[in-house]
Amino acid sequence: MATLGLNCYSSRIRVARRQPAPLPASSLHPLSKPRSFPLSLLPPPATHSGTRRPRLQSPSASVSTTSTAADDEEDLQEEADEEEAVDPTAELRFLDPAVDPGSIREWEVDFCSRPILDDRGKKLWELVVCDRTLSLQFTRFFPNNVINSVTLKDAIASISDMLGVPLPEKIRFFRSQMQTIITRACNELGIKAIPSKRCITLILWLEERYETVYTRHPGFQQGSKPLLALDNPFPMDLPDNLFGEKWAFVQLPYSAVLEEISSFETRYAFGGSLDLDLLGFEMEDKTLVPGLAVASSRAKPLAAWMNGLEVCLVEVDVSRACLILSVGVSTRYIYATYKKNAATTKEAEAWEAAKKACGGLHFLAIQESFDSEDCVGFWLLLDLPPPPV
Repeated sequence: MATLGLNCYSSRIRVARRQPAPLPASSLHPLSKPRSFPLSLLPPPATHSGTRRPRLQSPSASVSTTSTAADDEEDLQEEADEEEAVDPTAELRFLDPAVDPGSIREWEVDFCSRPILDDRGKKLWELVVCDRTLSLQFTRFFPNNVINSVTLKDAIASISDMLGVPLPEKIRFFRSQMQTIITRACNELGIKAIPSKRCITLILWLEERYETVYTRHPGFQQGSKPLLALDNPFPMDLPDNLFGEKWAFVQLPYSAVLEEISSFETRYAFGGSLDLDLLGFEMEDKTLVPGLAVASSRAKPLAAWMNGLEVCLVEVDVSRACLILSVGVSTRYIYATYKKNAATTKEAEAWEAAKKACGGLHFLAIQESFDSEDCVGFWLLLDLPPPPV
């Protein structure tokens, strides 16, 4: 585990139902090799190389080591020709021939209306399916009068038959309003349905399809609002089993984050990773990625509980002087609180600014103590706006 750099401000104790008290700076223990990356020393957000929004990279895209102006112009023309050739009304079926179909065990699914009217003047619905690497891609439009679990079940089964892939073990979806239909369809096929906003690939693909497909459809309705908006409920009190004992804002160089990902499957029993190459992240190795470290004497059971929650986001609510943990599709917890003053407000705002500067990338690490050589659980997270559909 790369050394986490603690900030220069004091940590806070978070014990069940007690008001947190600030610790003196001398009581902070950096991990293994003492390093300090005060947030005040972060480069201004505008200077980060990773400020742009993540964009999906095609799984079949190759990296070219040399390029000329003529090559670039030819590539741009090819891309333009491909976009012109796309039929926005057509069904998409794609399976990467370089991938073993049996290795695709989890799908991400969205089944919702689009800002498109059919011949009857009714909104079209669309089923969009992919895996986290975009090796599997499928889309199909439906009229609004056939939207039910039977239609969805038959469509999922047809994907397996048409593309020659086995039915997945799990299907993730991010719209709470569709939980009944999706869960029922999955249950009938023996698939585990998981409500989760960790459908990063799917959400970014929907944003891309909005620009390249929906807006070009003859029935597109400019300014049409999503029928099923994402939930953002008021945060609840944290369950007792999720309490840690101490927390601190921390940072890791981007190179260290890449190291964590490269050995993720062998290093961590609890946690979640992201495919940063697919998401198109481009940062300098020394760019500091913000995170939250939680220390607990019961770190393993705490990480095990967290592992079943589909952790998707940590954010600071400066007005309430607290940290918000978002899990699943519609659950938000008050994860920690702090004493509000000028210093802590500045620290919290700097952490959020660092997260924004990194394109929303951040992490959550659970340790036995701030002296620990390694983490018990590590979640790489991405703060994304909701899709435009």
